[in-house]
Amino acid sequence: MMLMNSVRVESAVERLNRECQCMGADIPALHRWLEQDLGQRGLTTAVISTHPHLFSHLPVFVGAAQVAGLRGIVRAAEEVIALPAYRDRVLANAPAIARPQPAALGVLMSYDFHLAGGTPQLIEINTNAGGALLNVSMRRAQLACCGVAAHYLATQPTPEALEEQVFAMFAEEWRHARGARPLGCVAIIDDNPGAQYLYPEFLLFAKLFESRGMRAIIAAPEQLTFDGDAALRCDGQLVDLVYNRLTDFYFETAAAAPLAAAYRANAAVITPHAHAHALYANKHNFELLTDEPALRAMGVTPQTIDTLLRGIPRTVALRSATAEQWWAARKEWFFKPARGFGSRGAYRGDKLTKRVFEELLRGDYVAQRLTPPSARWNASGDAPRALKLDLRCYVYDGKPVLLAARLYQGQTTNFRTEGGGFAPVYVIDNHPGAADDC
Repeated sequence: MMLMNSVRVESAVERLNRECQCMGADIPALHRWLEQDLGQRGLTTAVISTHPHLFSHLPVFVGAAQVAGLRGIVRAAEEVIALPAYRDRVLANAPAIARPQPAALGVLMSYDFHLAGGTPQLIEINTNAGGALLNVSMRRAQLACCGVAAHYLATQPTPEALEEQVFAMFAEEWRHARGARPLGCVAIIDDNPGAQYLYPEFLLFAKLFESRGMRAIIAAPEQLTFDGDAALRCDGQLVDLVYNRLTDFYFETAAAAPLAAAYRANAAVITPHAHAHALYANKHNFELLTDEPALRAMGVTPQTIDTLLRGIPRTVALRSATAEQWWAARKEWFFKPARGFGSRGAYRGDKLTKRVFEELLRGDYVAQRLTPPSARWNASGDAPRALKLDLRCYVYDGKPVLLAARLYQGQTTNFRTEGGGFAPVYVIDNHPGAADDC
C-alpha cells in the first residue's frame, strides 16, 4: 500500500521506507511462538506484555549498494585493527587483563550504522551485541509483503540455517581454544539475568546449546566459583565455555572476580572477552580510525584510509579542546562515554544542558561528529511519523553474519517506541522501478 505520490526524484529505498506500510512480519504469531517455546524453559510472562515494542512489523528496505558499502567499512576497520601498530597503541592504554590475546576471537560482535543521506556511517562497534537470535526468530515470522521482499527472501538462508551459523561461532571459539575436546557445559552470564530486557534471548541461547547436546546454564557472575587451578564452576557444575553478556567488560567488580581469575588462568573459554573490547569497542579507538596522519604512519593503504574517513564520523577526545570551544560547537557533535554501551550516558550536543555538559567534562568522553540516522515512516495512528533507523551488522572473525534493523524515536536507540523495535530487513537493488509493485 502506498500513502502518497512523490513529486521529487528519489531512490527506491527512500520511497519504500517512506511510503510502504506493508506488514513485514507477523508479530502476533512470533509472540505466540516465543511464548509457547520459551514457556517450557522458564518464561513466565507473555512477551507482548513485558516487551510490547521489541519487534516492529514494519519492513526496512536497504539498497544492495548500501550493504556493499557497510561491508567495505567492516573490512577496512578489520584490516587496521589487525595491524600490530594499531594493537600496540590501543592495548598500551588498556587494563592489564585485556592485553594478552586469548585463543577465542569473540562472538557476536556488531558494527552499528546510520544511513546518513543513504551512505553508511559506522557509529559504534559493540563486542557483546544482543539481539542476534531474536532477529533469527523473527525470520520465522517474516512475510513476503511485496515483490521486492519476495525476491529477497527467496535468496536468503532459512531461519534454521541462520541459527546454525550463530551456533557455529561458539563451536569455532571452542575449537580455537580446546581443539577436538567435547564441549559439555555453556554458562550464559549476566547481572541478574532474569531481570535483563533481553532475557528471552538468553532462553533462546540455552535452547540452542541444549538442542546440540550441551548443558546450558543462565546465571549471574556471583554464582560462579574458581578453584584456583583449572575449574570454573556454576553452582557446582563445571563450566567449559562462558557466553559473556556482562557489561563489566574488564571484570572489575567483586562479583566478576571468579570470571577474571578463570580468564587469566585459561580455565574456561570466555567469549566475548576483555581483549576484544579493548581492540574494538573502546570509543577512543575511533579517534585512531578517523585520524588520517596516524593511519598513514601505521602503513594503512590510501584506499583503506579513504574508506574509513568516508565511513566513520570524525571522533575526538573531549580533552582535545577547551570547555568553551566544545560548548560553542556542541550542536555539531554527539558525546559518548569511552566505555559506554547501549547508548547509556550518550547525548546529542543540541540536547545538552550546561549541568550535564559539565558532568561530561569530568568523565572519560569522546565526541563524534553528529551523523543523523535515516528514517522509516510509520503511518499507523492519526498521522504519519518518522522512526529513526539503525542498522546492525553482526560480525564474527571479521566476516558479516547477519543484518538487523532497529526502529525508534528519541536521542538514542531504545525499545520504548510504539511501532519500533527490531524490524525485518529487505535488501533490494535500488533501481527506479523496484518500488512499483509494493
